[in-house]
Amino acid sequence: MTALSGWGRSARLDCRVSAPRDVAALAGRVAEGGAIARGAGRAYGDSALSRANTIDMRQFDRMLAFDPATGQLIAEAGVLLGDVIAAFLPRGWFPAVTPGTKFVTLGGAIAADVHGKNHHREGSFGVFVDWIDVMGPDGAVRRCSREAGAETFEWTLGGMGLTGVILRAAIRLRPVATAWIRQTTIPAPCLDAAIDCFEDNLAATYSVAWIDCLGRGAGLGRSLVMLGDHADPGELPADHRAAPFATPRKRRLSVPVDAPRFALNPLSVRAFNALYFRAGTRRAGTALVDWDSYFYPLDAIADWNRIYGRRGFAQFQCVLPLAGAREGLARLVGAISAAGQGSFLSVLKRFGPQTSRFSFPMEGYTLALDFPLTARSRKLMDELDRITLDHGGRFYLAKDSRLSAETLHAADPRAAAFAAMRRESEYAGAFGSAQSDRLGL
Repeated sequence: MTALSGWGRSARLDCRVSAPRDVAALAGRVAEGGAIARGAGRAYGDSALSRANTIDMRQFDRMLAFDPATGQLIAEAGVLLGDVIAAFLPRGWFPAVTPGTKFVTLGGAIAADVHGKNHHREGSFGVFVDWIDVMGPDGAVRRCSREAGAETFEWTLGGMGLTGVILRAAIRLRPVATAWIRQTTIPAPCLDAAIDCFEDNLAATYSVAWIDCLGRGAGLGRSLVMLGDHADPGELPADHRAAPFATPRKRRLSVPVDAPRFALNPLSVRAFNALYFRAGTRRAGTALVDWDSYFYPLDAIADWNRIYGRRGFAQFQCVLPLAGAREGLARLVGAISAAGQGSFLSVLKRFGPQTSRFSFPMEGYTLALDFPLTARSRKLMDELDRITLDHGGRFYLAKDSRLSAETLHAADPRAAAFAAMRRESEYAGAFGSAQSDRLGL
């Protein structure tokens, strides 16, 4: 048995783990039942944990084919997004959609149907998946796409690994002319101003905001909105134009030990947020930043999850439908500020329309925050759950570690359909996780 947890380090379980190296060995593990595939372990909670049968997919890590005419990459599920970038950015290609870390596997990105800073324009990761090879309960591998095996394909996008083991996939990369992003930073003095900024800049390829959830009064929800577009070679300084895909090498920092509990408290977080907002205000305007700094700022700090101490942390992430998002966000941010439990890692994004079987996004606004696990933060997150439900929102399973089945099913009627589909097929017995058990999926 191996002790495993998600990235939040809160759901620690003793799991029976195997790491098959070929399809036959993988089929043997699936035949034992109760299996869940695990990639890089970047899901925050217990979605990639099975006490009986956790399958480590990192041995399936080969890139198999690339078509430079279309940008289609065929790769195994254990390939890291960072490996894709290292191999193809120098050739002028970049992931069409990326989450906030490059240390996620392609299988994990598909299973969670991850989203990025461009969802308002281009949708989620699944939009750029052409087909997937999925191992079913019988050990057979089937190629599924929007044209063939569409039912499995659609449930697998966002299905959290509960419809089979993803073996390989064909995804489309986007052509880019440089490794640089033209970033425009816009300080927003309050939540309403931040939302107005998003709505006024829907044409930007990327948009994201850091939001101060401990602001007060007129400064409640003050934010730094960061817009981005891929830069052209002519925008680069003269000394960069000869090598437009070269960026400065950075020293990666690390958090070598678990931070003490008192390090993150309302006073320290409030002070950090005030300093960060002032520093961002001074940086307001447009500048060129390298791809790594824009998309993956936290990846520069190894083991940053240790900042929250040995007890770990939970992330709360919801999406509110567009029509009621302004009011709902005000209630969420107001509750966080009043509780004094704000996070310094608070992110606000605009989603575009999406219709899918079980993926997280819908048109509206998504708010994500990290909380050190304490009795007070658990009580606050329960309140945030209720506010989300009151405003027709739903929750992101890739970040979840503490939702109740009742809350999930009340928020998302699709959960009942997903669970019924699994019961009526052989999926329920063959594939399962600690999260699916907890949430009645």
